[in-house]
Amino acid sequence: MLPSHEDRRPRLLLVDDEPTNLHVLRQILGDDYRLQFSTDGPKALQLVKLQKPDLILLDIMMPTLSGYDVCRQLKAHPQTQDIPVIFVSALSETGDETEGFEAGGVDYITKPVRAPIVRARVRTHLSLVRTEALRQSRLEIVQRLGRAAEYKDNETGMHVLRMSHFAQALALAIGCSPEWAEDLLHAAPMHDVGKIGIPDAVLLKPGPLTEAEWHTMRQHAAIGAAIIGEHDSGILQLARSIALTHHEKWDGTGYPAGLRGLEIPLAARIVAIADVFDALTSERPYKHAWSVDDAMAHLQTQSGRHFDPDLVPVFLTLRTELETIRARWRDEAPEPALEDCLG
Repeated sequence: MLPSHEDRRPRLLLVDDEPTNLHVLRQILGDDYRLQFSTDGPKALQLVKLQKPDLILLDIMMPTLSGYDVCRQLKAHPQTQDIPVIFVSALSETGDETEGFEAGGVDYITKPVRAPIVRARVRTHLSLVRTEALRQSRLEIVQRLGRAAEYKDNETGMHVLRMSHFAQALALAIGCSPEWAEDLLHAAPMHDVGKIGIPDAVLLKPGPLTEAEWHTMRQHAAIGAAIIGEHDSGILQLARSIALTHHEKWDGTGYPAGLRGLEIPLAARIVAIADVFDALTSERPYKHAWSVDDAMAHLQTQSGRHFDPDLVPVFLTLRTELETIRARWRDEAPEPALEDCLG
């Protein structure tokens, strides 16, 4: 007997107190989706708890609990707040639609429904859900690889958190979009992922490195880029760029490619400042922590040499915010999961 294949079609919950309306929706959607049905709000909420649907089509005028109230309850719980809700109603006034969106709905279809409209709206919102799920999966890959690098290095996970938040703060301060700055926050922890490929005898050596050992250590930038791989866009592309170029210097004396000035990607120029500032102000087995004043003085001295001279002055204006970040993620504090701190 051949094994049965699991039905992987998206699951839709259809909610309407009129069975005739549910039958119409069944005719429109039944071939392409797995369908669940409910004729009242309380039952719909129970069904969601038992088996979370991918999308809900929800009537508004129902006894006991209106569609608006059902949607508000769904959006009030973390487990169900991300389920897209499309209202399907005979109420067609602008105020009705507005209330539906305010309740948390993503779309509004008026009755009598038209099959092409219903199919198109459902397909569109399921596509958005899949896109977000893919983004979350890529983000989790970045976070897990960043955590893997921490286990190999002799720096703490708190360093990764602090420098990532420093980088985000600087990006916002120079006028980058909040979306890009958030991507930078999530990509920055990957900057040293290439250290996974560096032998422990070099990476964890307590004393100074020889020239040959430094040559080996410098390979971590290219190794990191290879680990992350080539990507067309998004966080992984940003993470690869940072891993490869965050040791480049403004004056062209960095590695691995000796890039100079604006040849260095903006994300790497930002991360370089954030990374060095935190490294200087953190205590390690091989060094004492510098004061914030001394670390900032070093950044000024290296402005136009190691660091972008336009970014350093902006970073120095963020002292209060930097101190807040340092206090929040101190090295002596219990280390939280990386993914819990980059949201």
